[in-house]
Amino acid sequence: MKIPSSIWTLLIGILLTLVSLWYGQNHGLLPTAATDEADLVDGLFNTMMVVSTGIFLLVEGILIYSAFKYRRRPGDNSDGPPVEGNIPLEILWTAIPAIIVLGISVYSFDVYNEMGGFNPHAVHEAPITQQSMKMPGAAIAATLNDTPPSTEPNLNQQKSDEAMQDPATAAVRNADQIPQKRNAPGVGIVSPTIGPVPAKEGKPPAMIVNVTGLQYAWIFTYPETDVTSGELHVPVGREVQLSMSANDVIHAFWVPEFRLKQDVIPGRQSEIRFTPKKEGNYDLICAELCGPYHGAMRTQVIVEKQEAFDNWIQEQLVASTETLNQAVAVNTEDISPDKFLAPYTKDMGIQPEILYQIHH
Repeated sequence: MKIPSSIWTLLIGILLTLVSLWYGQNHGLLPTAATDEADLVDGLFNTMMVVSTGIFLLVEGILIYSAFKYRRRPGDNSDGPPVEGNIPLEILWTAIPAIIVLGISVYSFDVYNEMGGFNPHAVHEAPITQQSMKMPGAAIAATLNDTPPSTEPNLNQQKSDEAMQDPATAAVRNADQIPQKRNAPGVGIVSPTIGPVPAKEGKPPAMIVNVTGLQYAWIFTYPETDVTSGELHVPVGREVQLSMSANDVIHAFWVPEFRLKQDVIPGRQSEIRFTPKKEGNYDLICAELCGPYHGAMRTQVIVEKQEAFDNWIQEQLVASTETLNQAVAVNTEDISPDKFLAPYTKDMGIQPEILYQIHH
């Protein structure tokens, strides 16, 4: 009995759907999801894998079938039949990808919003002037060049001043040497920001850590405790806000397991919020080419229980006190601060090169 082509098409469609759904959830291409936000990104990525796997199998399957079915037979030297085209088919295979792209775009925007990346209030923080309405390019020019001059408050400067109230952060950042950029008229805050999720809108973060990027290291300061470290420690289950800026060139804060990557820009105050959910040590990588030693600009993010985090904070406070006492007691030589403090800062996870960059 010959099976109708419509039945074959249905069976093949069911098989492709099942294979695509299975592979889209079991591809194993992503590292461990270590934050609440990572689950949202993984859901989007898995959906895209399901769609792309189905399209790949369908297109390649048709190509292989056509190459075998309509191959030239031995002794057949005739021309192929002239095909003028099929308008309904062309409309169909144009409309389907358009619908898929539109659906993924809407889904992507929803994920971005759920992560706190979209803040409609920021658009209205700066006034929309008649000039900016007539000249949309002026917003971009203002973003890059700080022109035209504005009398509006400099939000980047305000955030920088807040961060500099922490003595440990002030000792690390070159805020006096790097002017803080103004926001573009009519656009609002343009610094890279992933804010609170909609459910936590308007609520302060559980913990704030100031992050400073410089060639070629990360320095983390904890304003509530005056602790400075070369690696990031955060407690599991608590929302963390990273307030970031750079001392020299553009860097990028990237932790693959967190599914977060954010530019760290001189003259800009970048912010990201996340909630770690899985204990462990994770690599923090600079994802922006920042110089010849860019590949070595990496450190660790340690997610630990609250008790272990509190113990680490206390250890850092004790270590810094002992280091200061030893420095005062034995510093009888006339040497530069970075060379003198190098043996002590090594135990804190801060390399001598970091101190050199701070003082130069």
